[in-house]
Amino acid sequence: MDEKEREARPGLEPNHSNITEVEDDGTETATESQPAATAAVKATASTKDDDDDDDVDPDDEEKKKKDKLSSSISTASSSSYPSKPSNLYEPIRPASGAAAGAVTGRPTTSSEHSRRRRRRRLSAETIETLRHERSNNGWGCDDVEADAMGGSIAPYHHPGPASGSDAVPHDPFIVGWEGGDRDPLCPRSFATWRKWLIIAITSVGSFCVTNASASYTATYAQMNDKFDNSQLVATLGLSTFVLGIAMGPFWSPLAEFYGRRPIYLCSFAGFIIWLIPSAVAKNIETMIVARFFQGLAGSAFLSVSGGTVGDLFTRDTMLAPMAIFALAPFVGPSTGPLVGGLINTYTNWRWTHYVLLIWAGVLLLTIALFVPETYHPVLLKRKAEKLRKSTGDERWRAPIEKTTRSVSRTVAYSLLRPFQILFFEPMALILNIYTAVLLGLLYLFFGAFPLIFRTTHGFNLWQVGLTFMGLLVAMIIACLSTPLWTRLRHNMVAKRHKETGVLKDEPEDQLPPVIFGAPLITGGLFWFGFTTYPDVHWIVPIIGSGVFGLGMSLAFTGIFTFLVDAYPRYAASALASNALVRCSFAAAFPLFGIQMYEDLGYQWATALVGFITLALMPFPYIFFRYGKWIRARSRYATAT
Repeated sequence: MDEKEREARPGLEPNHSNITEVEDDGTETATESQPAATAAVKATASTKDDDDDDDVDPDDEEKKKKDKLSSSISTASSSSYPSKPSNLYEPIRPASGAAAGAVTGRPTTSSEHSRRRRRRRLSAETIETLRHERSNNGWGCDDVEADAMGGSIAPYHHPGPASGSDAVPHDPFIVGWEGGDRDPLCPRSFATWRKWLIIAITSVGSFCVTNASASYTATYAQMNDKFDNSQLVATLGLSTFVLGIAMGPFWSPLAEFYGRRPIYLCSFAGFIIWLIPSAVAKNIETMIVARFFQGLAGSAFLSVSGGTVGDLFTRDTMLAPMAIFALAPFVGPSTGPLVGGLINTYTNWRWTHYVLLIWAGVLLLTIALFVPETYHPVLLKRKAEKLRKSTGDERWRAPIEKTTRSVSRTVAYSLLRPFQILFFEPMALILNIYTAVLLGLLYLFFGAFPLIFRTTHGFNLWQVGLTFMGLLVAMIIACLSTPLWTRLRHNMVAKRHKETGVLKDEPEDQLPPVIFGAPLITGGLFWFGFTTYPDVHWIVPIIGSGVFGLGMSLAFTGIFTFLVDAYPRYAASALASNALVRCSFAAAFPLFGIQMYEDLGYQWATALVGFITLALMPFPYIFFRYGKWIRARSRYATAT
């Protein structure tokens, strides 16, 4: 090596801190902790052999070598040590295009720009966290929305670039989690005990609200004497509460803008405020109106807290917490008659509402003390605000700040799209009607069980409440069976991979629990109905109700997860449409239930609804077999 070449290639000493990093297309760029000119040496070596055979002037050849070496050294130096002061914080994503030039202090060519775009891939961990999280209780789920450039803003982290040659380069100042879920500010990095504490509090909140819907039914006798009204009028308080719950999914758009914690605090405070008129009501009209607003305020726990589970746990760790949370809204109605029965047997009916006031007050305090904000986009927005304040650079932005949708527009879409799904999606409509009939039957039992067991078996108020334990035990069994259905889905995916070579799951993989549960629903209803004779032991119809409850729980879980998987972009809207139909039926069924049982008899009244479920029983299997064909012709469902 002559002196001139040595002078043109400084930095060959081993102590310089630059290394090379191989990119996707085989080219190399300089990074830290290896000799700076390694890239230059390799570049020279790669071209030397090709140039030896060419008949060129030696002086020109030497000049070309020096130019190439100088360019390589300049690239290495400017990559590691920019000529201009860099920002205090490194960009979350590699810079691209003009932004790259701003960071490195040199212009970026179109080939480098293309190469950077190909190299900028999401890690497997980030892709996993960007996937849509389910809410198995049929309420809370966040819709995927688009940013200003049309890219997807998923509920967590920041939007990934599109694939292919037409990928849109993203702003390098988009704020994300550093290290993924290991970022100390990310809720998924919380201690395990803290995560479970948050899940416990939010699940108890859902349980409290749904328990309040059913414990009210135990106050009928005393309240009717006080207000001098019929039981049908008193039942309106139950129906209006459930109608208020039906509006719950529309809390979700507000949580997308303001976070989950403000919704929890404001909604539960409203729940407590509207419990006061119920506790001190002087007439039935006050009770009916107050009950509607109780349901409306308390429903936020059902619609928002499902997303809290996804905030705290990844998909591979969220099975147990989601199962517990999904159980809470259904355990509440099952235990409500027992709680209300015990209270109204030994004290005044107003204590039903006093107990709820105390319970809700303690919950509000625990929420304020122990439940932080967990919604990732809002936390990233706060992180971006701190970065702007500390660096003085206004370019730092969170993904949620890139959205162009206003609050009013988002709420308007949340009101409109559930009806569009109902009108244009036959699968969603039929499955929504199926779950609506099931929930309507559950609320129908609040009037039928007291009528049957008090008349036929002479039970008192709190003993009637115990008859709902068959439903409770069945729901717990259904919850415990979740790992079995998960394993079945994995086996179906493995079988499909073996047959087709494609490793993916289909939304129809969520329907086997519904197919298995459908005969249990119909069989349990006929079992319950035709064992309500006085000479049949009271435990027999309770077991029948448990068989119905097991099938109902499996059907709910399978249908909810199917709707989320089949309509991934509009998951919240699909669940909102389901909640709307479901709660409308649940509000209506109690109003005619007692009259139906009195006119048709205990046996044939139950058989009538059993025949309705029998007519709906084939549809889960039909959708399992032909769902993919139907989705391919759908307006909103995913076709793949």
